[in-house]
Amino acid sequence: MASLTLRQHMQHFLDHLDALRYTRETRAHYRSNLREFVRWCDERGITTAQQVSFPQLESWQQHMVAQKNRHGRPIAASTVIKKLTSVRHLFRWLVKRRHLRYNPARELALPRRERRLPWGMLNEPETRRVLAMTGSDNPLSVRDRAILETLWSSGIRRSELKRLQLSELDLAGGMLFVRQGKGRQDRVVPLGESARHWVQRYLNDVRPRLVWAKDPGYLFLSQQGSALAEGTLTQIVRNALHRADIDKPGGCHLFRHGMATQMLKNGADTRHIQAILGHASLESTQIYTRVAIGHLKEVHNQTHPAERDTQAETDNPEQNCLPKRRGQPDPPR
Repeated sequence: MASLTLRQHMQHFLDHLDALRYTRETRAHYRSNLREFVRWCDERGITTAQQVSFPQLESWQQHMVAQKNRHGRPIAASTVIKKLTSVRHLFRWLVKRRHLRYNPARELALPRRERRLPWGMLNEPETRRVLAMTGSDNPLSVRDRAILETLWSSGIRRSELKRLQLSELDLAGGMLFVRQGKGRQDRVVPLGESARHWVQRYLNDVRPRLVWAKDPGYLFLSQQGSALAEGTLTQIVRNALHRADIDKPGGCHLFRHGMATQMLKNGADTRHIQAILGHASLESTQIYTRVAIGHLKEVHNQTHPAERDTQAETDNPEQNCLPKRRGQPDPPR
């Protein structure tokens, strides 16, 4: 029996991920990353897994680092890490299945992950302006307002909002049940009063008009009665930003980042933010504290005892003009 090609091994690995019920988004990322790698190998005459060596993988890594994004800037370290991780998992699977004796990707070093600030977010006045400019003059406006309110209130990801089912909404309890979020983790997130009001209005007045022959069960529907595409959700946000005259890059994540920062400024605990956002690590959540540092400094100035003493001296300058005491100084203690 002829040995399988690298491309065939890749397809079997992707089928393996399907069998393990990885989320659609995760499978799509693996597929995209591995196809890019296999195409790079094909261009260099590397057609089997046995031909792949550690130096070649290092060349692949250097090739990725040299790539540019659509803005002409180097691609983010997090993107490189995801691509390298996909390849490492493929070769680890090949060794486990005894297609290879040695894993050439085992010693492949991942670049250090950058802890960069979120590149786009909305402050509270901007968020309220975006919501206010999304009116209720037609059914789709009501749907879009319900979507924006849900994004801001719950902080869920675009992919999670798209998959949200009617059965995963508890309006009476003010909760959303997010199934199989990032990392295949389920979680429950709060849904505030304003968001519940608009979602209820959407359910009463709009959603029944969007359902065609068969109800697909998704909470938010397109005009065709199907789940909203992720690109459509992004465009809904972009249109709302345009109406509010806010020129900031990004889409649905603007509300997610903004919600986290705004809650921190209002005194929320970082671990509570972590639970709402569905971060596996607290480190991912703590980056928002850097955004809120201005507010933290203000709180520090108002509440730290030393800062309060300084303020008291400033308010009572006469204390600084008191006569100096005479006599011998106190002995050292």
